[in-house]
Amino acid sequence: MILMAKEKRELKGGALIAPLPVVMVSLGDMEKPNIITVAWCGITNTVPPKTYISVRKSRYSHDILIKKREFVINLTPRELARAADLCGMYTGKKVDKFKKCALTPKKATHIDAPVIEECPINIECRVSDIAPLGSHDMFLCDIVGVSVDERLMEGDKICINRAHLCAFAHGEYYELGSRIGKFGFSVKKKKPINKKANDEKEN
Repeated sequence: MILMAKEKRELKGGALIAPLPVVMVSLGDMEKPNIITVAWCGITNTVPPKTYISVRKSRYSHDILIKKREFVINLTPRELARAADLCGMYTGKKVDKFKKCALTPKKATHIDAPVIEECPINIECRVSDIAPLGSHDMFLCDIVGVSVDERLMEGDKICINRAHLCAFAHGEYYELGSRIGKFGFSVKKKKPINKKANDEKEN
């Protein structure tokens, strides 16, 4: 049963879409790796696969992104929620976030940037366009490589539920919850009941 709201309060336009992924973006190089936590992140295209992150111009990592134009989106499991929060609170200008969070930098396969080894999924990105939007610049990227923890794989299928990924909603961190259905479940026809087989079981 769907409950309709009795009243709705009108608010001014704001960044109120939720939930969003909370990701740790690793950038720089192996000599001086850095991490910035980002929630303004998503997919923009399928073929070719493209994604984006939006970063404030005042952030230390912004200049690195402009210069290097490569980075890794590391999906955050619940076990690393505290590390993700910490990486959003400190500046890489003064703090070695890999060391402070006891995380391991490992060279990416396709780009000159570190991945976070402890994260279950690492998405390697190369910037194609930079769009100034106001408070943030949007870095539109090509996804040039993905690495996935073998423990999440069943054949060619990624069992994303096993990763216990974090989401971000209005200043709060959440763990992704229970599965509701598979894409297309709303139009999938139910399997017909085999009455003969049921009758044989009862007999």
